[in-house]
Amino acid sequence: MKRRKPKFERYGWRHKKKLSKSWRKPRGHDNKLREHIAAKGAWVNVGYRRRRDERGLHPSGVPEVLVYNPAELMALTPGEVAVRIASGVGSRKREQIEREAASMGFKVLNPRMM
Repeated sequence: MKRRKPKFERYGWRHKKKLSKSWRKPRGHDNKLREHIAAKGAWVNVGYRRRRDERGLHPSGVPEVLVYNPAELMALTPGEVAVRIASGVGSRKREQIEREAASMGFKVLNPRMM
């Protein structure tokens, strides 16, 4: 996997409370980020995009699969995918899924905190 890309944050969001963090293209005449001064932050451009075969993968390098019940684990192959348990799953079924995933050798991306 390619190295991490920088966080693209709006210029000046730390200084003005009303500005959100989300990226906006700087348009001010004297704006240093617009002038591409390197110390002022990274500029969004296509060169930061991941390779096509890496897109959509978990940082561990395997695709994620959303699982709602233990029966869905049967259709998957361990080692090729990582399992993320859906947020709407209750604690009893979540425990069943985690137990089943551990016995089959799946990596659970969001195990219950204990």
